[in-house]
Amino acid sequence: MKSTKFIFTTLNLSKEFLESIFTLASKIEQNLENYSDKCKGKILATLFFEPSTRTMLSFESAMLRLGGSILGFSSAKTSSLAKGETIADTLRMINGYADIAVIRHFLEGVGEIAKKYSSIPVISGGTGTQAHPTQAMLDLYTIKNAFGTIDGLKVALMGDLKYGRTIPSLLYGLAKYENVTVYLVSPKELKIRNHVRQRLKDFNLKFYEIDDVSQIIDELDVLYVTRIQKERFPDQLDYERLKSSYKISPSTLKDTKKSFILLHPLPRVDEITPEVDDLGCAKYFEQAKNGVYVRMAIILKLLGVE
Repeated sequence: MKSTKFIFTTLNLSKEFLESIFTLASKIEQNLENYSDKCKGKILATLFFEPSTRTMLSFESAMLRLGGSILGFSSAKTSSLAKGETIADTLRMINGYADIAVIRHFLEGVGEIAKKYSSIPVISGGTGTQAHPTQAMLDLYTIKNAFGTIDGLKVALMGDLKYGRTIPSLLYGLAKYENVTVYLVSPKELKIRNHVRQRLKDFNLKFYEIDDVSQIIDELDVLYVTRIQKERFPDQLDYERLKSSYKISPSTLKDTKKSFILLHPLPRVDEITPEVDDLGCAKYFEQAKNGVYVRMAIILKLLGVE
């Protein structure tokens, strides 16, 4: 297996690498204390130019649980970017302060800048509008935990498939597996972008675009719901018109398989009603917790201290 230093997309991550992360994450989950000093003396820099709750906190939790330390910032306003510093210079500076970094940024192409200017491993915590690889990895880990495999599953992705950056990353991850069928459920205005659609065709991933999840709810193994993202809409009137396009309630799920699971990358707004939380199929808070184990595994892999 080739060593990996930068993770900015699931496109170039092999199934072998993904499975190695899942195997290690499972070992960590089962024996957390065995990994409590694996990163003693190591520092993780969290460079969050955009707001984040789960991603930032789970990376910080991951490093602290590994016995390491953290430093960083949670807003562009509190970094020297506000003074005009370039991302390249920020990364050059962090090389001398930390052993590994995670970056969240609103611009595309941050990964290429990191590859050019960073001498330490760098992980995407969500970049641009089309990449959130570690979210996809924890999503896949949650699916594998539920079914023992990802091969052969039927998975629906529902909601904002155009602006949601978890969506392309998860689709490219699913494409690494065998005989997966994907249903893309969205209003026509929020369908996946053309370049994502073309890549799925290139990967020979079997997918169907529909606008009503009730058509296939009884066939699904996994339903992955995303919120309509107000902050990414160029036209706020479009957001207001589309924000309540879909809502999952217990009645929506009455015909699902016994093994069916419901996922959401969070935060949610009103696309899943609170009553769903009590259903056995609701795995989104478990999914968020899994982010710690997966990100612990990623940190260990990239630092080579597993």
